Formats: sequence, structure tokens, C-alpha cells
Amino acid sequence: MEENKQLDIAYFISFCIEQYKNAKGFTGEQAMSVLANYGVLDYLEEHFEVLHTQSHQWILEDIDEFIRLRKKEEIK
Repeated sequence: MEENKQLDIAYFISFCIEQYKNAKGFTGEQAMSVLANYGVLDYLEEHFEVLHTQSHQWILEDIDEFIRLRKKEEIK
């Protein structure tokens, strides 16, 4: 069971990276850099149970909000 869940999480994160890349017009490398830099990949894994039930548009908006908040924290 745990192995299947880890695979589901990996697929979900891959889906999110691809959606983010396409929405922002980034290359895969650019998308990975932004998502890793702001801890989004960890966030997606930690909150998989809730996030994977949402629409891709909602997830993209959530990622943007998460990054916006992280950027605000950097300024402080």
C-alpha cells in the first residue's frame, strides 16, 4: 500500500510540475528551479491527500499563493 501511495504522489507532483510549466511558459528546468527554490515540491507531497482532489486550476492558484507568501517571508 505504501509503495502505491508513493507512486501516486510522484505522479501527482509530476502532473503539477507539468501544469505549472505550461501555465507559466517555462521550460521544465525553469519550473523545477522555481518550485524547488520555494519549497513547493515538499508542500505538494505533504498535502497530497487534500491537493490531489482539487482541479488543476485550483492547484495552480494555490502554488502561486504559496510562492507569493514565501517571497513575502524572504523580504522580512
